[in-house]
Amino acid sequence: MINRQKQPRKAVYHILLEGNLDAKWADWFDGLAMAASGGGKTYLSGELADQAALHGVLDKINNLGLVLLLVAREDICLPLEFRP
Repeated sequence: MINRQKQPRKAVYHILLEGNLDAKWADWFDGLAMAASGGGKTYLSGELADQAALHGVLDKINNLGLVLLLVAREDICLPLEFRP
């Protein structure tokens, strides 16, 4: 059975995108920190209020036509075979 909490739970998320986004887009991603790598990827990270806020960011990524490579919540430990 799924345990659903009544109160929203803040969490830190890490999002990796294909392509380098210009820094002018940083404010559009709900206060997430943004960094572009030399390898043609953009990294977003920071605290989001709840799952609805995460879905809002993912909708923006989709609306921009960006390729989503990774979404991870910081407190989740990925098995080695799934780590980037």
